[in-house]
Amino acid sequence: MGSSSNSNKVNSVFYADSYHPIQSGSIDGTDIVSHDNAVYRALLCSSAGLCMYAISLSLILFLSDLFLFIFNETTDDPFGDPKIIGDPYSTLFVGRLNELTNEDSLRKAMSKYGKVKNLRLVRHIVTGASCGYAFVEFESDREMRRAYQDAHHSIIDDSEVIVDYNRQQLMPGWIPRRLGGGLGGKKESGQLRFGGRERPFRAPLRPIPYDDLKRLGIPPPPEGRYLTRFEVPSPPRRPRISVDKEERSHSHKRHKHSRHSHRREGRRSSSKDHVSD
Repeated sequence: MGSSSNSNKVNSVFYADSYHPIQSGSIDGTDIVSHDNAVYRALLCSSAGLCMYAISLSLILFLSDLFLFIFNETTDDPFGDPKIIGDPYSTLFVGRLNELTNEDSLRKAMSKYGKVKNLRLVRHIVTGASCGYAFVEFESDREMRRAYQDAHHSIIDDSEVIVDYNRQQLMPGWIPRRLGGGLGGKKESGQLRFGGRERPFRAPLRPIPYDDLKRLGIPPPPEGRYLTRFEVPSPPRRPRISVDKEERSHSHKRHKHSRHSHRREGRRSSSKDHVSD
């Protein structure tokens, strides 16, 4: 019975709804110790009860990474863009772009999925060269979700791109790559991060340490609710109260436009009657 249960889990996965530095470094989301120094750095940034020494150390590490980011082009930080603007629920992250891809070619590629409202191709602060990732804001959530579904692993300028939702603004607890967090990564870096679209958590084959996970504030695996690798995880949906406000706003605008139209028609009719008299 146990072996049958394990065999069913081999191809089962789950995805992170919130970010925890220790969990992101775990292939099955159940580790309770960190596996690389960058995780310690991320823990310093996410901890609420830091002493002054920890704050100073975190600041030093941040400044050193920022120096490398600016002068050595170590731009492995696909969600840590301080200049990001727009509606996060309508914004798509696009990564692994060809270095020759520019704003026009990216806009053309993304326009297949909906009307592009804003687009920011992130460029190196000194050289102006593309950093290989961008943020694309669509006119509606529906268009963003269509692109999220269909543009993943599509080809733009001979490069296979990845897309994801705006984790920087929508994922609770998010820590960017430059501070030891992030998702994905390359094997040779020694800093793989799991739980995201490219590298989901594998369903654990070993007993889950629920007490330890609870003590560390790590959400446990969703036993009985795993997905297959072929299922696409859904991005966060806009809170219903925001949707209701948006619908009321559109309804008010339509009503106002209709009222003005009726007034104009009334004035035209009155004018014609006056002329005929």
